[in-house]
Amino acid sequence: MRLIDQVVGLGTPLLVLSGGDAATRPDLFDLIRHGKEKGLRVATIPAATPRLTEDLIRKLKDAGLDQVAFSLDFPTAQQHDSFRGSPGAFDLTMRAIEWAHKHGVPPQINTCLWGESAGHLPEMAGLVERLKIVFWEVFFLVPVGRGTGIAGMSAARCEEMFPILAQAQKRNDFILKVTEAPHYRRWLAQKHDHEHGRGAHVPTGEPVPLAHRGVNAGSGFVFVSHVGEVYPSGFLPVSGGNVRRNALADVYRDADLFRSLRDPDRLKGRCGRCPFKRMCGGSRSRAYAMTGDWLETDPWCSYEPGGEA
Repeated sequence: MRLIDQVVGLGTPLLVLSGGDAATRPDLFDLIRHGKEKGLRVATIPAATPRLTEDLIRKLKDAGLDQVAFSLDFPTAQQHDSFRGSPGAFDLTMRAIEWAHKHGVPPQINTCLWGESAGHLPEMAGLVERLKIVFWEVFFLVPVGRGTGIAGMSAARCEEMFPILAQAQKRNDFILKVTEAPHYRRWLAQKHDHEHGRGAHVPTGEPVPLAHRGVNAGSGFVFVSHVGEVYPSGFLPVSGGNVRRNALADVYRDADLFRSLRDPDRLKGRCGRCPFKRMCGGSRSRAYAMTGDWLETDPWCSYEPGGEA
């Protein structure tokens, strides 16, 4: 409860209760109610386990939950269940989406994009469109945890995903958020300028307006682990402090780790030279996972400063 109060004090409008499986917590509904009483928008992400029932969805709604997210990584049950290592997960998730609609809890889909799933992205977009969701979050793989054991993508392959995502957004009213691929924003800016008869857009060194900034690790986002460690992202497991000892706002605002992540002039390599660094900034999580330095070049971006990608 104190942590939720600190989230409010930090000024964020949104609290996501994640996991693992948030439904394993017996106080989940109390935490949601407390967040709502404090004026937060609250979301959660129950896993596709036997705990995911229509009664759970009903209780989440009664507690005041604003949005519920479910994971779908492939467009077919066989593919998704094999990837998740959980037979029946796909079918249970599809039922849970129906329950969410029935009880008035806006559903979100989270999709992990990696080497094997990339080729199925058009079919995934089609499935998501049919599910009448309000939010689709596409996570470009960061090789941490179990993610180190599956195939990644080349920088060029990432670029091939962007037109598919842009077309899905154009066709639909749901919000599409691309996570750990901030160079999608650079791609969109270049696409916009090309369509309007201008050359490749090169932004000035002026600060990017808030409305045009994207969320990145430690910049508009903070992750608190189940034991209180304060990370810039769940995919960048380097702690700036612990909420058992430190105020959340102090860690987010003042820890050198977080301050470095919000200073594009501290970026290195191609990211440091890139004219889009204030708009994009690269995946700091992937840079750390693949190079050991969160300020290094994002290896999944193909853009060469001074030339076209």
